[in-house]
Amino acid sequence: MLRYNTQLKRLVLPEYGRNIQAMVDHCLTIEDRQERTRCAYSIVASMANLFPELKTGGEYNHKLWDHLAIMSDFQLDIDYPCEIIGPDNLNSRPESVSYQTQCPRRRHYGKALEAMIGRAAAMQEGEERDNLVRMLANQMKKLMIAVNKDGVDDAKIFKDLAEISEGAIRISPEDMPLHEYVIPQQVTGKKKKKK
Repeated sequence: MLRYNTQLKRLVLPEYGRNIQAMVDHCLTIEDRQERTRCAYSIVASMANLFPELKTGGEYNHKLWDHLAIMSDFQLDIDYPCEIIGPDNLNSRPESVSYQTQCPRRRHYGKALEAMIGRAAAMQEGEERDNLVRMLANQMKKLMIAVNKDGVDDAKIFKDLAEISEGAIRISPEDMPLHEYVIPQQVTGKKKKKK
């Protein structure tokens, strides 16, 4: 009668295969503790032979002993050469990371630029703030040109800057001229025909 893998019990760590799992199951049945420990060392050596490219890592040997404990369902009573993972640590989940789901007001500027505008709005009036605002406005113009190829009016940039900063930064286009960006011609890749 044929035995199919679908009829056998599910493997805990399938990357090691059924033969290693059978060795672990046999090791659990050995009654002599020293013999059981010797068997466990030979199982770990066999596990290491399956993945020789991973032997360079410092934690590799420790990882193999953890896997042996997991495959034996933490029932293997031997003298482990290192501290192994516990069953309670196996199912622990990391702390959840909170994500900001707030979308930027104008997506083409991005959240980072909006955050920098908020920082500039909180700064005291002076030359440093003016330089930062000039750099931010030029960056806004560059990003707007990427979205609108027809050209961008400086007044629109300063209007957006005032709205994003909630009125804290109000500048007229005459007071702060922005850089004039040239939109490069797109190369079509076609060669001209010779006459």
